[in-house]
Amino acid sequence: MNELELTGRARTHVVELERPRCVLHAEVVTSFLAMRDAAAQAGVDLVAASSFRDFDRQVFLWNRKWSGEQPLLDRSGQSIDPASLDDARRVDAILCWSAIPGGSRHHWGSDVDVIDAAAMPDGYKVQLVPAEYAADGVFGKLGAWLDANMTRFGFHRPYASTGCGAGVEPWHLSYWPVSSAALESLSLPVLRAAVASSDMLGKAQVLERLPEIYTRFVLAVDRPSPGGVQGGKLSRAGGPVGRSESTAQPRK
Repeated sequence: MNELELTGRARTHVVELERPRCVLHAEVVTSFLAMRDAAAQAGVDLVAASSFRDFDRQVFLWNRKWSGEQPLLDRSGQSIDPASLDDARRVDAILCWSAIPGGSRHHWGSDVDVIDAAAMPDGYKVQLVPAEYAADGVFGKLGAWLDANMTRFGFHRPYASTGCGAGVEPWHLSYWPVSSAALESLSLPVLRAAVASSDMLGKAQVLERLPEIYTRFVLAVDRPSPGGVQGGKLSRAGGPVGRSESTAQPRK
């Protein structure tokens, strides 16, 4: 991917699917559909709640949270009063569940938030919180199926542990053969240029802290265990990975 594709400012690397409706990197489509078909055999209707997200959409979501139009949640999923936060703490609160524009893995088309449409009662509103994917949650069956099967199709969870900068996201899947290459390519200078060009709220605070944000929230993600996914090569052991700004050549 080039710099515009990596930061969501172009969509030349993605394709739009009608069934199920989502937008994915061209190299992810076959594996995602194969995983969906396999899940259907187990009675799981695996669909995307969110797939590719472009830069402008990420700015929109960020600004809604910054302005208080959309709720801020702590790591346990509890609401935070925006009025109680200074700018630095507001950035931290947003980053717990949302990436900075240009730094979202959804820009790559390799990452998708999944739900089980067959498990939802009539009128159910998806929240995308960990409790939904617990054993007794509405998507508990989906979570267990993914645990046992997602790696066969090249997918893993980049936010599976508390060792990552962001909150734990059992719904967020990443297609390793594509996302690993994108992570290696998204350098700090590329990210800085994207943020600097944006009209995101709190931009000055983000730019001032960008090396820290890049290390904690972009690079520090879980990787699959060696041999854990099919279709991609692992360059190092699994678990949270982070790098300093000085080695940043090569991530909500």
